[in-house]
Amino acid sequence: MDKVLIDTDVLLDFFFDRKPFSKFSTEILNLCEENKLSGFTTPVIISNVYYLLRKTAKHDIIIEKIKQLLNIIEVIKMDKNAVINALNSNFKDFEDALQNFSAIDNGNVSIILTRNIKDFKTSELAIFTPETYLKGKASA
Repeated sequence: MDKVLIDTDVLLDFFFDRKPFSKFSTEILNLCEENKLSGFTTPVIISNVYYLLRKTAKHDIIIEKIKQLLNIIEVIKMDKNAVINALNSNFKDFEDALQNFSAIDNGNVSIILTRNIKDFKTSELAIFTPETYLKGKASA
């Protein structure tokens, strides 16, 4: 079973139903719920999702949605090592570097699912959009 880090934009596509991307993010989360895919996120991603959802909904509603999300995906550790590696990396976006090195440090995650492919070009992990990932699985 693939173990994937699900980036902020993918979760926001789902929560905000951003067409046409929400179709693919929904499929990814459904695979996680069906235990056909192991999904992971980081504390920073959860914080970003909360912050952006808070602009459109009440705290209690958002907290409930995040709890539901955490019933189907796991949160990986983000520690000093990930921060140091991110600071010393060639990533142009520090936040993406944090996600990347937290996934690497986890030791199990081999794929990052994001629509922001270009910012992960220096990653040693496989980087896919949800759409590309799903198409690859369908043809496998």
